[in-house]
Amino acid sequence: MIDIAIKVAFVAVSLAQVLAMIRLVKGPSIGDRILALDTMVVNAIALIVLLGLWGGTQLYFEAALIFAMLGFVSTVAYCRFVLRGDIIE
Repeated sequence: MIDIAIKVAFVAVSLAQVLAMIRLVKGPSIGDRILALDTMVVNAIALIVLLGLWGGTQLYFEAALIFAMLGFVSTVAYCRFVLRGDIIE
């Protein structure tokens, strides 16, 4: 039963990833593109966690945590660059 749920979750998160990628390409403004990129990071984290659940190993959860921290910092840095023109004050 859990295998079916994981497969359905893989399909749902993969579809969300594709839709966010379309928004990243077609976004009318830079704000939409930043939001789509952040959504893609969250979807990638979800895929890594699902892969860890499916494989039954804890290594993927640590990788997802590191990827989440990197994604947060990169999103903040990109927003600061867009708003102010520089990252470091």
